[in-house]
Amino acid sequence: MRGRAGTIVIGVDGSPGSEGAVRWAVEQARRTRAPVRAVMAWQIPTTYGWAPVITVDWAGDARTALNSAVDSALKETGYLDVDREATEGHPAAVLLAAARDADLLVVGCRGHGGFTGMLLGSVSQHVVAHARCPVVVTHDAA
Repeated sequence: MRGRAGTIVIGVDGSPGSEGAVRWAVEQARRTRAPVRAVMAWQIPTTYGWAPVITVDWAGDARTALNSAVDSALKETGYLDVDREATEGHPAAVLLAAARDADLLVVGCRGHGGFTGMLLGSVSQHVVAHARCPVVVTHDAA
C-alpha cells in the first residue's frame, strides 16, 4: 500500500529507537494533522544447510511485534490514530516503497553512544539517501 499525500510513514523495528521515532512522528502529526502509518518489515530467515521444518507465522508475529511496539510508544502520547502495516521484504526497500507518496518518513537510529552514536545504521542511511520525501532520523535519548 502506498502512502497517501500528507502521510507520515514511520519505520518500526521494535527497538527503543523506533519507539522514539513513533513518539516524534505522532507529535508532528498532531501539529500538521497528517495521517500516520507505522510500517514494519519482516523476512523469513535463511539458513545454511539443512534445518528442521517448523511452522511459524512470520507475518502474524511481525504484526504482533508491530502492534506491541506502537502501542508501547503511543501509551505515552495518548495518540491513537495510527495505521499499521507489516510487510515482507528488506526493511529499507519496504520503507522506501511505503513512503513513495508520503510527505515524511521517520526512522529511529540505534546509537551506540559517543562518536559511534553519531553514525547512522544501514537502513536509516539507505532511506536518507534514496527516499523521495524528507526523512527524519531520531536518536534514542538513552
